[in-house]
Amino acid sequence: MIATPIALVAFDLDDTLAPSKSALPDEMRDVLMELLDRRPVCIISGGNYTQFETQVLGRLPQASTLERLHIMPTNGTQYYRCVDGAWQVQYAHRLTPEQVDACATALETGARELGLWEAKTWGPRIEDRGSQVTFSALGQQAPVDAKKQWDPDGSKRAALRDRVQAELPDLAVHAGGSTSIDITEQGIDKGYGLSQLCEILELDPAQIMFVGDRLAPGGNDYPVLALGVQSHAVTDWPDTLEFLRELIPTLDRA
Repeated sequence: MIATPIALVAFDLDDTLAPSKSALPDEMRDVLMELLDRRPVCIISGGNYTQFETQVLGRLPQASTLERLHIMPTNGTQYYRCVDGAWQVQYAHRLTPEQVDACATALETGARELGLWEAKTWGPRIEDRGSQVTFSALGQQAPVDAKKQWDPDGSKRAALRDRVQAELPDLAVHAGGSTSIDITEQGIDKGYGLSQLCEILELDPAQIMFVGDRLAPGGNDYPVLALGVQSHAVTDWPDTLEFLRELIPTLDRA
């Protein structure tokens, strides 16, 4: 049941709009364009801007409705908008080199102590994304099937998140994708990103519908709930697709 008329729909990306680090499926691309015809859309995720280009922007047709699309990489620590056909950064809260080094040390030490420093990986485990440091247990290019099998109940990520948060009390540590941990400045997270968007667009948070797969405490979607947004939890992108096919006709009647 929709409590307040929806003025904007916001999404996580990995495992919400697409498989982890994969491009938007055709069906999701088409439904997303249908949604943009009716409402502004925000996509806010742990990936960097380059990842957004590959997964989302490169899959969308050129259209005037893209100016209604708001892109927030690295969990809302960066914000991009399409202006006159070009994507332009609106803000970016970058970590200092000292903070990046501290994050990398805490992540590697914690993962080794917990037995989570895997021998077989696909690409780097730790990535500096400018405004966020991300740990991917199986590497940045791990196949989707391997990632799904690594931590199906989230217990490994929860243990590492708690261990690293204790080491970095001045930063924010969240479970990200299916094998990842994201670290940002304290208070600069998805909740911050959506609160900034509310100010820019002059929206009440209750007018936002947020859709994500990490809404439980400790997940990187969880901070949005404190704003008072409406929310819908999903388990994967087909779940989101089904929800949108039910939601879009109601927007036409609103």
